Amino acid sequence: MKTLYLMRHGQTLFNVRHKIQGWCDSPLTKEGISQAQIVKSYFQDNNITFDHAYSSTSERCCDTLEIITDMPYTRLKALKEMYYGFLEGESEDLNAKTPQDCETFYMYFGVESSNDVKDRMLQTLTDIMEKDDHESVLAVSHSGACFNFLRAIQDPTEELKKGFPNCCIFIFEYNEQFELKKVIRHL
Repeated sequence: MKTLYLMRHGQTLFNVRHKIQGWCDSPLTKEGISQAQIVKSYFQDNNITFDHAYSSTSERCCDTLEIITDMPYTRLKALKEMYYGFLEGESEDLNAKTPQDCETFYMYFGVESSNDVKDRMLQTLTDIMEKDDHESVLAVSHSGACFNFLRAIQDPTEELKKGFPNCCIFIFEYNEQFELKKVIRHL
């Protein structure tokens, strides 16, 4: 059985300031760095190693991954967060109020559709896990991208209620399809 460890990046300056990040970027905070260091210790303490590692091309994800492991990794644009168009860098108060509102609300702002994010995440992570010698894989991405991937696998309602904090880890088993086994929200 193959295992995918899909995780969200550490806390950023925009997270603290409640700004929509999307494809724009902001640096990890001291807390974000500490969160990634805690994840590194968790993986070490539990003898979890990876055959391969992947990251969104966003700096916040690459920095998180580089704190967790010093192994070489591949940067993939397809692991990026949803593109929020004119809302990038604006207050999170402008976000859609419910996941059901996303498709119609965001279309007015030149935003990437959540269905497009869902499809690209599913395709990319499936392609990764189908590769030879990819038995244990770490992929660092974003909250919205992780949510949309989960939405492709199962009803995300219960997991969404619990939240996707910075550096949370989604553990999936893969055998021609993904199955969520565990979500680690706080270490």
